[in-house]
Amino acid sequence: MCEMIYFTSDTHFGDRRVLQIDRRPFATTAEHDEALIERWNETVSPEDEVWHLGDVMSARSTAEAEVLLSRLNGRKHLVVGNNDPVTVSAASGWESVQHYAELKLGDHFLVLCHYAFRTWNQMGKRSINLHGHSHGRLKSLPRQFDVGVDARSLRPVLLEELLGR
Repeated sequence: MCEMIYFTSDTHFGDRRVLQIDRRPFATTAEHDEALIERWNETVSPEDEVWHLGDVMSARSTAEAEVLLSRLNGRKHLVVGNNDPVTVSAASGWESVQHYAELKLGDHFLVLCHYAFRTWNQMGKRSINLHGHSHGRLKSLPRQFDVGVDARSLRPVLLEELLGR
């Protein structure tokens, strides 16, 4: 089986605020976290690649972040979000860590950031902006997609799914 490349954002593991603010359907943070881990691992195989576009978790220590990352399938890249403490970005378990990334995937040029852009690199050449941060509440521009779990059935998503293929 060939490796797949997934995108996600705004998992907010360990953050009780998302249960109320984003009305996620879980009674406790522990229940939330276990359900998101299960959905992630049902979707992503160990050989797959995942670009997490920020707001991974509230980690009190790097060790806590490393335990979580070890439970999630795939080779993981982090595009840092506004709620990612250094305990998350410094954790081993990331293939790469950055605040912004550009990626060529097949015929598509992708611009990845935690935040949605009004304009982005190669926009006039049909590039695609993938982002998180808005928890499914922001009206997207053409060729712009919120990959956050609130907008994507609480699991990582393939570019093909976003493009409707």
